[in-house]
Amino acid sequence: GGRSRDRGRMASQGSRADAAETLDVLFEMGNLLNTGLDKQSLSICIELIENGVNPEALAAVVKELRREAAALRQAESEVATAKAMGLSTR
Repeated sequence: GGRSRDRGRMASQGSRADAAETLDVLFEMGNLLNTGLDKQSLSICIELIENGVNPEALAAVVKELRREAAALRQAESEVATAKAMGLSTR
């Protein structure tokens, strides 16, 4: 009864610690490779891959989202510059 439940709880804590350590290692590798992923984003990507998402397709989506975000930032910057110069943005 109680002992097997305690072993199960300890194993669960151990596997959480292993998962956290694995995430730390992957995060450090990601930093070395300049992935730009924070721990939360990396964790989400790992979970998606563990659930069957194709890693190459996921990488392509991440790259595309980054391109879109950069384009949005550029457009916002141009609008802010135009407003600062007193130009109409319409």
